[in-house]
Amino acid sequence: MIYLKKKVMFVASSGGHLSELLKLETLFNKYDYLLVTEKVDTTEYLKDNYNVKYVSYCSRDNMVNYYINILINLLKSIYIYLKFRPDTIVTTGANTGGVMCFIGKMFGSKIIYIESLAKVKDLSLTGKNMYKIADKFYVQWEELTKLYDKAEYLGRLI
Repeated sequence: MIYLKKKVMFVASSGGHLSELLKLETLFNKYDYLLVTEKVDTTEYLKDNYNVKYVSYCSRDNMVNYYINILINLLKSIYIYLKFRPDTIVTTGANTGGVMCFIGKMFGSKIIYIESLAKVKDLSLTGKNMYKIADKFYVQWEELTKLYDKAEYLGRLI
């Protein structure tokens, strides 16, 4: 019998969300993994060290470009998802993670959301959206489990 590794996609927007996600790096090689993030100068190095795919960076500085990039990223994300077909998607958020999780949910992937360490008293916008669809929803502060029944606190994860 051939044993195949579970396929896991790790997804986060660039910046702090990606920094938090990369703290889970020890998990990457336990799975057939794919890292998905935004392509910016600070993420270029990832291609030398990880199995990574990029989507476009979306800045709200120009709202017309923002919505065009959201549409382009939606199409790129569908393509990346269908090509990799993950069993599970793990994300720390922002729009890159949120979009991929909604796509994954439609196709039957398990969704694991890890709320940012910075969110102490309430959930982020992405967290509020992921709370509705995530199979596992982790928070970094125990107090949040009192506000959100589905939230799990296992200590600091990232």
